[in-house]
Amino acid sequence: MIELADIEAAAERLKNVVVRTPLLRSVELDEIAGGRVLLKPECFQTIGSFKIRGAYNLMSQLPAELASRGVVAWSSGNHAQGVALAGRLLGIRATIVMPEDAPKSKLDRTRRLGAEVILYDRYSGDREAIARRIAAERGAEIVPSYDSEHIVAGQGTIGLEIIQQSGELGFLPDQVLVGCGGGGISAGMAVAINALSPDTGVYTVEPEEFDTTARSLRDGVRRRNEESARSICDALQSESPGELPFAIHRKLGTASLVVSDAEVKAAMRFAFLHLKIVVEPGGAVSLAAVLSKKVDCENKTTAIVLTGGNIDAEFFSEIQNEV
Repeated sequence: MIELADIEAAAERLKNVVVRTPLLRSVELDEIAGGRVLLKPECFQTIGSFKIRGAYNLMSQLPAELASRGVVAWSSGNHAQGVALAGRLLGIRATIVMPEDAPKSKLDRTRRLGAEVILYDRYSGDREAIARRIAAERGAEIVPSYDSEHIVAGQGTIGLEIIQQSGELGFLPDQVLVGCGGGGISAGMAVAINALSPDTGVYTVEPEEFDTTARSLRDGVRRRNEESARSICDALQSESPGELPFAIHRKLGTASLVVSDAEVKAAMRFAFLHLKIVVEPGGAVSLAAVLSKKVDCENKTTAIVLTGGNIDAEFFSEIQNEV
């Protein structure tokens, strides 16, 4: 388990590294929700997603000898860019195993940040096995996407900021919604929010066919996704919840919501039309949950995290132009 002190320590390490993203408001969204909605746009981070928080928090604590051997990670793109940027800032060689069908923008940006990219077939290959083999051959350190105390603490700084910033506005959220793949960001945020505002509820939000956290919390054991599962939310396609995030969510009683790809697309269109923000599918799930009334927002203050905005222009345009 991690504690608030771990998250506060991570915030100190990240002070001059990440953007302290604002809390935004939208008249249109408040009217639809029937309450006050606060948007935390992590798509405004330098790499277009929150992932730099956890990656830098872990990698900045590596002993010099380990750091000199480099790091290896696996990712569909956002964690890849976080590790690549952290490596660039810290002078650590980064190698990332990425699916060959990852958005081109994510592949290109990861390479531009200086990381070595190794491609695999997400439907037939085992990215973790590939990454661990490379790490063993090189003596490199693994940087997990979510199942690490340092990663969870780094991502948890978002929850810390939400409580601090809303407090500065004179109120605290009744509930906070955040997208969930392996659960690193939602677990870290849950720890911070529970410690600072115990009455604030935390909800994970997942795509329909990748709802393992919802099913795992329901059943009391970690469940896996079906191999046939498909979603446009490439950033949220983890096989199962991480062991540490799942333990945190069970302990803190986190609730879960599920949205469809159609609802995600509608949220992406809303974000572009009314907020003037580009949000990728996985980054839009919490907004989709509010717009589709998956959670009661009536006369409440609801904070939602737009976790990322990395999407190929052609795919984004296609979604925007759908009727």
